[in-house]
Amino acid sequence: MNKAIPYGKQSLSQEDIDAVVKVLKSDYWTQGPVINEFENAFATYIGCKYAVAVANGTAALHLCALALDVNENTNVITTPITFAASANCIKYCGGNIYFADIDPATFLLDINKVKELIESKPKGFFKGIIPVDFAGHAVDLEAFKKLADEHGLWIIEDACHAPGGYFKDSKGKQQNCGNGTFADLAIFSFHPVKHIACGEGGMITTNDETLYKKLLQLRTHGITKDPALMKENHGGWYMEMQTLGYNYRIPDVLCALGVSQLGRAAAGLQRRHEIANIYTAAFAGLPITLPVYDKGHGFHLYIIKTEKRKELYDYLRTQHIFCQVHYIPVHLHPYYQQLGHKKGDYSFSESYYEQCLSLPMFPTMTAEEQEFVIDRIKYFFVENKDNTVQTKAEARV
Repeated sequence: MNKAIPYGKQSLSQEDIDAVVKVLKSDYWTQGPVINEFENAFATYIGCKYAVAVANGTAALHLCALALDVNENTNVITTPITFAASANCIKYCGGNIYFADIDPATFLLDINKVKELIESKPKGFFKGIIPVDFAGHAVDLEAFKKLADEHGLWIIEDACHAPGGYFKDSKGKQQNCGNGTFADLAIFSFHPVKHIACGEGGMITTNDETLYKKLLQLRTHGITKDPALMKENHGGWYMEMQTLGYNYRIPDVLCALGVSQLGRAAAGLQRRHEIANIYTAAFAGLPITLPVYDKGHGFHLYIIKTEKRKELYDYLRTQHIFCQVHYIPVHLHPYYQQLGHKKGDYSFSESYYEQCLSLPMFPTMTAEEQEFVIDRIKYFFVENKDNTVQTKAEARV
C-alpha cells in the first residue's frame, strides 16, 4: 500500500464545512454565541454542570492551575507517562511537580505509588494530583478522590484522551471522564488527532460554580464586564481587569467545527472500539503485549508493547505505516532532568517507554488499511524472523 497510514487523523464532513461557513458569513467570528453553544453541548455530552472552551488543551491546564491558586509553594503529583503539558501547567505558575510511577498493566498513574509519595512527606506538603486518562483508559477517580480527601488535595483530571470514556464506581454507576463527580476540574483537547477535532482548542469541565466563574475571567485577561462584580461602573463601555489573566479564548469558527464534530462523537468512539477489537483478535499469539481495556475505554490510542519496538517502528515506516510513541517519560526530558529528575527514578514508566508503540487508530481508518497494518506486523514477527528492515526500494514492491 503506497498510501501513508498515520497513527491518528482528523475527519471532515460536509456538515463540518457548512457549520464553519455559516459562522464565517455571520457577524461573530470570536466571542460570539457559538462558543456558548459548544460549551453547553459538551457539558451535556460529558454530564457536568459547567464547561469553558479555551484556545487549546495546554491553556486549559494552565487555567486550571491558576484557578486553584497554584504558586511557588504548591507541590503537585502527576504521572511521567503523559504529554509534558500535564506537568508544565504547574511550572507555569511557579509550582513544583512530583512524579509517581505507573501501573505496568494499565499504564495509568499508580494510586499506591501516589499514596506512598504523599505519606513520605510532611502533612500538607502536597496540594493536588493530576491523574491522566492515558490512551483513553479511564482512571478510577473515586479511589483517587478518597485519597485526596484524606490529605486535603484537589484533583485535575487530564481527560484529553477520553471524551466519551468512563469507569464504573463502587456502586456500579457509570462515571464519565470529566463529569466532575470526583475531580475538581477536568480538561480536554480538540487537536486534530483527538476524538473531537477543532484544529486547536480545549475545554475545562467542572461542577464547581466558583471555579467556573474564575475560569471565565482568567480566560479573557482577567477582565469582567459584569456590573455585579465591578468595583466601579463608568458606563456601558466600562470593564475592569481584576486579576492577571490571559487571552486563552477560542474563536466561534473553531467552536462551530466542534459542535458539528460532537454530533458524531459517539459513532467515532464505537468505531474506535471496533478497530481495537480487530487488532486484539488478530494479534493473539504474537510476542507482543496488548492493551488492557473494557467498554469504558476511550481508545484515543491503541498501544502495544514489544521488546523489538525500534525494529518494528522502523520496518513499518518502510511500509508507509507511521506509528508513534506515547510518550517519552516527562522526567527524562532535559528540562526536568535539570530540576533533579533522572533515569532510573520510575522503573515501570521507563520500561514502558522502551517497549511502547501506538498503532494507527482513527474512525475513518478503512478495513483495507487496518488489514494491511495487521498483515505487516504479522509478517515482521512471524515470517521476517531476523526482524530486518527492508530498503525503501524493496518496500515498494
